[in-house]
Amino acid sequence: MSTQAMRTGTVRLADGDGWLAVCALALLTPGRGVAALLPDGRQVALFTDRAGRVYAIGNRDPFTGAYVLSRGLVGSADGRPFVASPLLKQRFDLATGVCLDDDGVRVPVYAVRAD
Repeated sequence: MSTQAMRTGTVRLADGDGWLAVCALALLTPGRGVAALLPDGRQVALFTDRAGRVYAIGNRDPFTGAYVLSRGLVGSADGRPFVASPLLKQRFDLATGVCLDDDGVRVPVYAVRAD
């Protein structure tokens, strides 16, 4: 599949029995986040990596209460993709939501797909 083909489509989150369209895949840039407001008022932070995998976690930083995780720095530790909060720099695993710096803290993770 070409890079262009991977960039087309829609990002969807699991929503009850179906999938909620959130944004166009083309709006996601590897290494950068995008915030989305869901119909029920929740905020999610969406990310994609260079391999085309899409991740969705809660946008609220549990340490400060600010909705900023979509603006964090993306990286990897031991092969695990993470986002570091732009405020206090705690790192959150994009696949599990667990804080890599305090395993007693986590953010919500959402089932996501791009089609």
